Amino acid sequence: MSLFRGRPGYNASMKLNQEHGRTPTITFWGAARAVSGSMHLVEAEGRRVLLDCGLNQGRGDEARRRNSQFPFHPRQIDAVILSHAHIDHSGNLPSLVRQGFHGPVYCTAPTRDLLDVMLVDSARIQEEEAAHENIRQHYREPWREPLYTLADVTAATGLARAIPWRTKHEILPGVHLTLLNAGHVLGSAMVHLTFDSGGSVAFTGDLGRRGMPVLKSPDPVPPANVVICESTYGGDVHQPIVQATAQLIEIVQRTIVRGGRVLIPAFSLGRTQLIVHQLCAAMRGGELEWMPIYVDSPLAADIAEVYRRHAEGLRPPARQDLEFLGGKWVRYIREYEQSLRLSRNPEARIIVASSGMCEAGRILHHLKNAIDDPRCAVVLVSYQAAGTLGRKMLDRGPMVRFLGKDWNKWAEITRLEGFSAHADQPDFLAYLQPLLGKAGKICLVHGERERAEALANALREQGWPDVCMPSIGDEVELAPPLAAPTAQDKR
Repeated sequence: MSLFRGRPGYNASMKLNQEHGRTPTITFWGAARAVSGSMHLVEAEGRRVLLDCGLNQGRGDEARRRNSQFPFHPRQIDAVILSHAHIDHSGNLPSLVRQGFHGPVYCTAPTRDLLDVMLVDSARIQEEEAAHENIRQHYREPWREPLYTLADVTAATGLARAIPWRTKHEILPGVHLTLLNAGHVLGSAMVHLTFDSGGSVAFTGDLGRRGMPVLKSPDPVPPANVVICESTYGGDVHQPIVQATAQLIEIVQRTIVRGGRVLIPAFSLGRTQLIVHQLCAAMRGGELEWMPIYVDSPLAADIAEVYRRHAEGLRPPARQDLEFLGGKWVRYIREYEQSLRLSRNPEARIIVASSGMCEAGRILHHLKNAIDDPRCAVVLVSYQAAGTLGRKMLDRGPMVRFLGKDWNKWAEITRLEGFSAHADQPDFLAYLQPLLGKAGKICLVHGERERAEALANALREQGWPDVCMPSIGDEVELAPPLAAPTAQDKR
């Protein structure tokens, strides 16, 4: 019998009341054939454990509905395990708590500290968006309520329990958890769950790349009956980080020669630290002259403090020189008025600011003062989704519209693709190949369909007999695989 059963019409209340002795299962409720809203429900030993509780980051009523309505009752969840602090993996935890969840939230110590920063920022955005919508409709009822508030975040982060790396813990009767380094962002973890009644599951979360300069490479993926693996960049091969850094250095050099500024839109957690580290390393190595680097993001400033507290998670070279987290040459900007003055300062040479896709945040007023200056450069180091300002700057055409105005695209605009913190196709194959014969089934999540299919086909060519791409509501049994045939069986 196949272990995979599609259940898109599944009745959550009936399933959650089934008897204690049933086979452990996992149901995919988020980031299935998509890259947002990671959330998977494990049921074993009569308990219910949620792997990630991510925010669906799309726009419109559908995203809001999915974020505000869970396919199970939050009070029936016994524990949550977070792979890491990115909002698409942790950002809906305050909603879960607001609706009745009050159990423990397990994660690594860096993730626990990053949640205090990331979820506060997310609550601020939720409250601002609700306020702007109420203003737009002239305060006509029904008023738009924020998805969650700062009070909900405080309640959620109060449930976080950090557990040590690579140590097995019984988090619920008969349910054992081990967290291993995933190498994606500071504190990111692979989740390994085993059950007294049999069966196991390994969840990669988001996997990092091999040999990156700031974070340690991922631990080996643990053997399990079912391996749930992300597939964000399935089928892709990233540009080597050394080449991407060399291109960035060249852009900075020629921009400085012509008297311009370099603007680098970057996400505050992960990408900002990597970019600033590489620039500092180039200056330390003599490839660039020493010059101030301004990181214009209060969120990134808070994250830098967490990186300092948990420097043991960094590679030794990065740990030995923490200039990239703030020092003589790297200056983090918190105050908004200081940010505005910086945007008008022609002497500011390198500015890293959020957001990575240029949709909001302080990068906008920097672009306002540089996009039509042919001496300046804009370096896009993150994925640019269709319809975002970052993508529009890359599209053909002499102008781009933002802040209610059309602007000439006279600045040098470049996209560098080698700074991704996600594993690519060769990474995936290298990570999973050692599990051949030691794991039963691979389920690919957190990837668009074509990405997941490309990785699935490569895994089948590698020899994996059972690879699937679950949809929302699909269920997989975490039953032990068939034992290897004995000599008696062969006769």
